[in-house]
Amino acid sequence: MAFSRFYHGCGLIIRLAEPHDAEAIAATLRAAFAEFEQLYTPAAFSATTPGANQLAERFAEGPIWIADLAETAVGTVSAVPRGLELYIRSMAVRPAARGFGIGARLLGTVEIFAADRQYRRLLLDTTPFLVAAVRLYESHGFRYTGEKPDLLGTPLVTMAKDVTGQVTAL
Repeated sequence: MAFSRFYHGCGLIIRLAEPHDAEAIAATLRAAFAEFEQLYTPAAFSATTPGANQLAERFAEGPIWIADLAETAVGTVSAVPRGLELYIRSMAVRPAARGFGIGARLLGTVEIFAADRQYRRLLLDTTPFLVAAVRLYESHGFRYTGEKPDLLGTPLVTMAKDVTGQVTAL
């Protein structure tokens, strides 16, 4: 199955990113997290918003998707295989594009990818202050694991979802 999707009526395309997309992804991450910068430690914010060179290195670690609307990057998400689990990271939607279901579509794309490749569980870490993101994850069946890792001085919570056939519809 190809992991590029076109959403009729809105012109949104979710596609696998390529290395030449690294700068657009970096800009999307910076835009998406800018309003929360003061809630992160400086080191954690830097890790959350990597530059194009750092992102280019991630292409070897797992798939990265980009959401394009009118040929502009408006969202992104990536995944890293960890045995039978797939770790979701760097999920972001630009503020001007929020509220249109782009985050849900990105997350659904990862879920389909995981189910097709028979991963058993999806994992992610998020900050408790990203309330809208937490609500999105919960609405897709993610639950808290009780783990509370730390990202360079910024507290995180871990959420997980079993993949076993329960993919949320796009």
